[in-house]
Amino acid sequence: MRLGVLFSGGKDSCMALHLTRETGHDIACLLTVLPRNPESFLFHTPNIDWTAEQAKAIGVPHLTVESDGKKESEVEDLRRLLALAQERFGIKGVATGAIESVYQAERIQRVCAALGLWVFNPLWKRDQTEHLRELLTLGFEVLVVGVFAEHLDEDWLGRRLDSPAIEELISLARKGIQPAGEGGELETFVLFAPGWRQRIQVTDCLPEFSLGSGILAIHSVRRLPP
Repeated sequence: MRLGVLFSGGKDSCMALHLTRETGHDIACLLTVLPRNPESFLFHTPNIDWTAEQAKAIGVPHLTVESDGKKESEVEDLRRLLALAQERFGIKGVATGAIESVYQAERIQRVCAALGLWVFNPLWKRDQTEHLRELLTLGFEVLVVGVFAEHLDEDWLGRRLDSPAIEELISLARKGIQPAGEGGELETFVLFAPGWRQRIQVTDCLPEFSLGSGILAIHSVRRLPP
């Protein structure tokens, strides 16, 4: 089926893209809402503008719409984006990287139903420990770019999700941390994944940490051969 992939540039949307390809679907485009409110209820926000460079590295057309990021209007912004993808690329469905968020899944389902689009959720209810370990096995290169929970300090910003980092996240589950960040504990940015034509290199960034949470603000990147 010809699908668009909801794309934030983080590990889950990139894994959803990979699994959508692996199951034989035709990837027509990547779809990104650009919220201007860092407290968006529905969408990923850290470094969201760099999804344009990621899309070029992947080699798939990229559609975006801006959003004020307010709870009352975010769903309509998503509808505008999906309707645009139907018009320009003839998509018949949408793939998402949702794992646990019922809030997110319900709203995506509602919008897609109204537009007559099928929803593909390849990660839904996936075991988070297995998910993280599979990212590593498949060769995903992932940076932590946001931390928003106790036990995740400034040292996590810019850290690679390598084996020690993943095992540490898994060990933090006993302290209430969801390993894959499904409780909003962390955000990620993917540098490379299976099927990408190029690799992203972050060339300038700055950690911004205060009052127990923070982001790694990416200021410049470049694309390199894989």
